Amino acid sequence: MDSWSVMTRRSTFMLLLRLGVSAGLLIFLFVRIDVDFDILWPDDAGATAWMVAAFVCVISSIVIASLRWKQVCRALGLEAATSRLFWHNMAGQFLSNFVPTTIGGDVLRVSRLGRDTGDRPTSFTTVIFERLSGWMVLPASIFLGLALDPNLRDLGAATRGALIAAIVTLLALGVIIFAAGNDASGRLLDRYEGPLRWLHAVHEGLDVLRTKPRQVLRILVTGAMYQGILVLAFWCAAKSIGIDEFGLRAALAFVPAVLIVQVLPLGIGGLGVREGALVLFLGSLDVPDEQSVALGLVIYALTITTSLLGLPSLVFGGRGFDDATEDEHDGFVESALDTRSGPHGT
Repeated sequence: MDSWSVMTRRSTFMLLLRLGVSAGLLIFLFVRIDVDFDILWPDDAGATAWMVAAFVCVISSIVIASLRWKQVCRALGLEAATSRLFWHNMAGQFLSNFVPTTIGGDVLRVSRLGRDTGDRPTSFTTVIFERLSGWMVLPASIFLGLALDPNLRDLGAATRGALIAAIVTLLALGVIIFAAGNDASGRLLDRYEGPLRWLHAVHEGLDVLRTKPRQVLRILVTGAMYQGILVLAFWCAAKSIGIDEFGLRAALAFVPAVLIVQVLPLGIGGLGVREGALVLFLGSLDVPDEQSVALGLVIYALTITTSLLGLPSLVFGGRGFDDATEDEHDGFVESALDTRSGPHGT
């Protein structure tokens, strides 16, 4: 059996496994919690306004993510139009959420930016760092939210869960930067192909970025704006379904923890995982479990609706889909980049 067949079978198995995990988690939640699906639809002008605001925030998050990607490209010496990056992002969103394939949205982004610039290796590195910059901001948001509201620091499992998510994320980032950041590991990683190749991309990117502190600051500021607009999207969506106990400071502390958890490769689009995390965090605020699950489903629906806007870019944006199949032979690309969770997470 050739390597292509093995990889295809493995990818199909993982896709089916993740579908099963999402279905199992949702069934478990629906059996335990009586969700009133009517609350998912705005029933008055006020609720509709909040839902529209949440949708605008989700769209805005993709715009800001494109600006963040632009900053990374500029720092690493690639020139790309922000409008092109936006539509590459939109095409990637559609691909990740609607197409049952081993090709992920981030793989498509690498392929299309590589075609635009003629530099696929650096394009790959920009996507790695665009994602990593988001992970750098998420723990800071959790700590800030907990610092701003003392009541959030004494909520038992919810507080512990948020802190664990932040600390584990920081430790993982520290390990990645330590492993990839020094010259000895750079020389060692340069010898390897496969999954370790993305660490070598991090090493090369760090070499460039450590000489450009101002541009790194711009990337982190843009990343903070991105995460902030996602927090706002969750808060507006909560308002639209009548969750009044979920204030902005609580959203600042707990939404990043939900975003961290939902990108774990346990399900499809974070389904089930996100809803379970919201039950944990919002339950500590006396939000009924059925409303917490409903909030997760609303966020997923907004993500899916937004992703539909990426279909024209996927179809008419060039040969990126066909080019991306070349990357399947290097399975590291998908495993390193794509979590199939849409934009929400990093």
